[in-house]
Amino acid sequence: MKFFNQVGKMAIGSRLRMLTEKITEDAAQIYKMYNVDLQPKWFPVFYVLSNGEQKTITAIAKEIGHSHPSVSRIIREMSKKGFVTETKDKSDGRRNVVGLSQKGIDVNNKVQTQYKDVNEVIEDIISQTRHDLWQAIEEWEYLLEEKSLLRRVQEKLKDNESQKVKIVDYSPKYQEDFKRLNEEWISRFFKMEPEDHKALDHPQQYIINNGGFIVVALYNDEPVGVCAGLKMNDPEYDYELAKMAVSPKAQGKNIGWLLGQAVISKARKLGAKKLYLESNTILKPAISLYQKMGFRKVAGRISPYERSNIQMELDM
Repeated sequence: MKFFNQVGKMAIGSRLRMLTEKITEDAAQIYKMYNVDLQPKWFPVFYVLSNGEQKTITAIAKEIGHSHPSVSRIIREMSKKGFVTETKDKSDGRRNVVGLSQKGIDVNNKVQTQYKDVNEVIEDIISQTRHDLWQAIEEWEYLLEEKSLLRRVQEKLKDNESQKVKIVDYSPKYQEDFKRLNEEWISRFFKMEPEDHKALDHPQQYIINNGGFIVVALYNDEPVGVCAGLKMNDPEYDYELAKMAVSPKAQGKNIGWLLGQAVISKARKLGAKKLYLESNTILKPAISLYQKMGFRKVAGRISPYERSNIQMELDM
């Protein structure tokens, strides 16, 4: 236990595996003690078949939460030992169903005493602990079903990486970066259009001098993302969130979110009440990001971009 005390809770997988191995070893000995010729790993499959109902392998896998190949392997092993039989499904001849054989039924009758004794011993162990392990496992299963450990660590890493990102205002020294980053993503999915060249070749004239602004994301002082707020001459919208681009090598660091929030914040300070943007529905991560920021789809307007097939707004 000294190792786990040193490593801490991040070793939970290793510790649970060790506990599982210990219990499984004991379970094998317990089966022998009660003269029951079963293997511990067969228990979930054997138990769901013990009510006498025949089931498909797919149904068994779904019920016990195992993979289809895992259940298939167990069925093959149990079949070799004569505990189960496979027959054609009467309602669908294309499927096989599995049920306990007479030998399996006899073992099921015999194992009931073992079930009762083991359950009483486990209840006794739980009564001697301060924490109910069974309830704790249920809570963990619920939380990990809601959001996996992998997803949680991914979000933590993204949050940590985003701390290294600095959002700064545009200056002429970032003009080539603004152009390069946008050309990079546009060319990957679409083609450059006249409006792109106008904004990317002359950002000072086309965006800044017309009352708009640009923000730049720096990661380790390297420009890796850009986004603009274009001043709109429109009765309904004040600014258009546009020209958002993040370098592929810097994705996964929350940069798109940080750029979007910087544009929204800057527009709000300038008195904006509504923002507008255009995009394309094949850019699913981008659409998801905009929705997360609060943008909602609106009826299509005439767009200067051929690639635009969705318009969104943010009511601030």
